[in-house]
Amino acid sequence: MQILKIILILIVVFILLFVIVGYALSAKGYTGAKSDHFDGKRFINPTGIAANGLPQVLKYMISRKPEPWVRNYETDVRETPLIRPDSNGVDITFVNHSTFIIQYEGMTIVTDPVWSQRCSPVQFAGPARFRPPGVRLEDIATIDMVLISHNHYDHLDKNTILELIKTHNPIFVVPLGLDKLIRKWGATKVETLDWWEATQQGNVSVTSVPANHFTSRGTFDRDVSLWCGYILEQNGHKIYFAGDTGYGEIFKEIGKRQGPIDVSLIPIGAYLPRWFMSPIHVSPKESVLIHQDVQSKQSIGMHFGTFALADDGPDRPPNDLAIEIAHHKMKAGEFIVPDEGVSYSYRLK
Repeated sequence: MQILKIILILIVVFILLFVIVGYALSAKGYTGAKSDHFDGKRFINPTGIAANGLPQVLKYMISRKPEPWVRNYETDVRETPLIRPDSNGVDITFVNHSTFIIQYEGMTIVTDPVWSQRCSPVQFAGPARFRPPGVRLEDIATIDMVLISHNHYDHLDKNTILELIKTHNPIFVVPLGLDKLIRKWGATKVETLDWWEATQQGNVSVTSVPANHFTSRGTFDRDVSLWCGYILEQNGHKIYFAGDTGYGEIFKEIGKRQGPIDVSLIPIGAYLPRWFMSPIHVSPKESVLIHQDVQSKQSIGMHFGTFALADDGPDRPPNDLAIEIAHHKMKAGEFIVPDEGVSYSYRLK
């Protein structure tokens, strides 16, 4: 009887801690008029399909069959500072996961910056890096603009944001509802966009475009802020950062409105098992479909090989992408898997 009481007490304590911590981590949401993707409280995917809930999460955790990962495999950290490209092109440098450094039209733009050891609310627990960032933060002389696709910890890292505010004070471009958190952390230059809205920063126009995903920082803030991708444009030349997304017809719409795209950054990893991941993460097969739907001339893979977030191991996304590239008889270099720390130069004029 005494043991049963202890077990019950422990269960109650665990539930209380879960609620308290979950509430503390939960971010304040967007407040605004209803739209076709906002019901007044929560945002809705273009597909209408929401991410899996707690019962499916528990099923996934119990039935997982993760492939092996090796720490510090293929580690390649750039040893030289980044140099701005000339005005006739763009340099795109892969840090890892979904973090890129885009040097374009005299601006240095960073996507979903994560330089911390773990993508987690704390640095003593949570998904850890299996290889270091391919570019040291101190080797980036100037950062003018930061694009944030959504608020998950592998895309929005508080430690990195605080460092960027301190050392660069860039403009942050974020989806609806995320501005509150960024400003709370000390950012003073924040542009907030709904899907299909645009802002002009220097010579570059930034347009927010739809994606199929979800948001949350804690237990009680599911989908109260928006998620998106971005298109950078100058003189008709376009770069597409897809953010984090599942597949859907929306990419054909992006292609109709914004295509053709010169260079696209498209996720290829964290997609197994499909029954669980498909609403929020594309497979390499679907990554190629996005490439085609948005009429991309050249694409670069991302969202792979850094954090073990799903059952696919680090080698599977590049290997499965290679199979799809061969199947579609794509040209050499049309859709690449980037090396960390390497700058890829594209002529746009």
